[in-house]
Amino acid sequence: MLRRARFRSLVTALGVLAAAVPLLTAADGAVTSQPATAPAYILIGFAGGFVRHDNLHHGPVQLADRMRRDFPTGASIQVFENRRRKTAYATILRLLDRNHDGVLSDQEKAQARIILFGHSWGASAVVMLSRELNRAGIPVLLTVQVDSVAKPWQSDAVIPRNVATAVNFYQPHGLLHGRARITAADDSRTQILGNYRFDYQKEPVKCEGASWFDRTFTPSHMQSQCDPSLWTQIEELMLQRMIPGRLQSQSSTAPDLPQPLNSSPNTPFPVHQ
Repeated sequence: MLRRARFRSLVTALGVLAAAVPLLTAADGAVTSQPATAPAYILIGFAGGFVRHDNLHHGPVQLADRMRRDFPTGASIQVFENRRRKTAYATILRLLDRNHDGVLSDQEKAQARIILFGHSWGASAVVMLSRELNRAGIPVLLTVQVDSVAKPWQSDAVIPRNVATAVNFYQPHGLLHGRARITAADDSRTQILGNYRFDYQKEPVKCEGASWFDRTFTPSHMQSQCDPSLWTQIEELMLQRMIPGRLQSQSSTAPDLPQPLNSSPNTPFPVHQ
């Protein structure tokens, strides 16, 4: 009887272990299943400052929420704290690993359709993650930096050659203001869509849920992360990369960006390069 009880316990334990094998830990600590197939698109966003990945007052989080509704299937869309860049990198590797053998083949890398976006420190994390993906030989479809602020040990100015297209939005005022210009490490591989300036002293926007500190000391930087017009334009730019024929169907009135990026009252303009 004792041996039979031990045998049953062993069988139960093996069953639990087998069920747990395909489970992985998500960025927020939740448990998610290993996807059966790789998503067609991988969208990774980074929150700025010390903002949490699920703060719905934050522009990148709101954008990701809208994109999930637009693409309920066929795309993996996640936002991370900017300090969780390594977790975001591991997530991308897992999603690209179609046969789940723990090694990315050249074919799996070539099939990557990755879009990275972020605000402030999160925008700098976008460039840092792009460089890590470049070292791994993984291409990036688009990077979007909004009022990019680099930490002291980071550099957010030069876009690596694995990135196909990149765009930079910034505002010039206050204690915290974004990088005014990004360039490509290799012009033959990367197209800089533009460096676009917003002036919230001329065209202010209202931010819900902003802290007293942000409202008092960094109001323009704060508005760049909550500006609904700006983040709607970024969404359109992403959709143009994700929906076949959408870019060609848009009439272009600006030299660098399609019409939706010039349609808001707070109109961005390209900085001469």
